[in-house]
Amino acid sequence: MKKVYIFSGLGADERVFKYLDLTGLEVTFVKWIKPQVNEILADYAKRLSAQIKDENPILIGLSFGGIVATEMSKIIPTEKLILLSSLKTRNEIPLLYRIAGKLNLHKIIPYSLLKSNTFFNRWLFGIIRKNDKDLFQKVLADTDIDFLRWAINVIVKWDNQLLHPQLYHIHGSKDKILPIRNAGNVIVIENGGHLMVLDKAKQVSEALHKII
Repeated sequence: MKKVYIFSGLGADERVFKYLDLTGLEVTFVKWIKPQVNEILADYAKRLSAQIKDENPILIGLSFGGIVATEMSKIIPTEKLILLSSLKTRNEIPLLYRIAGKLNLHKIIPYSLLKSNTFFNRWLFGIIRKNDKDLFQKVLADTDIDFLRWAINVIVKWDNQLLHPQLYHIHGSKDKILPIRNAGNVIVIENGGHLMVLDKAKQVSEALHKII
């Protein structure tokens, strides 16, 4: 049975994967740990790697989790690296985000607004179904603002250019946070938003099983 480690999105946990079909896989959900002050992503990934107990596992990362999984794959031997609604290299970071990182504009964001269950946030993440709205609200409420602030700083300043030899990228055609036009070579989930793992779980599951 394949050993699979899954990294959730920014501030989220395994609840966002509740609809995925992961049968036939031995799955471990990696738990976020508190970042240290001014900790760089490579060091954070190294500390997080203590949770990887198997040799040559498959790593799956959603959004920010894909960035962390990419850094993890540089530290430990990894059979496959699968990204969901994420980024492969710095070149795929939207230009606006890169400019914000260069000018440190992201540091003046009112982070409490990012934790609000507003219509705009639901639209941005592609949340439509009632059940998903409820889950989205709970995940936002549980998101730690300090972790959010640290992670956004890491994302806009990420400088990766390396591609794992067994890298697979699954991306929604309607992703508003990380538009597919920046994603390069990907497996496309039609009409999938940033949280396509919820409302497009069947299509994402099928893509995952084909890869694995």
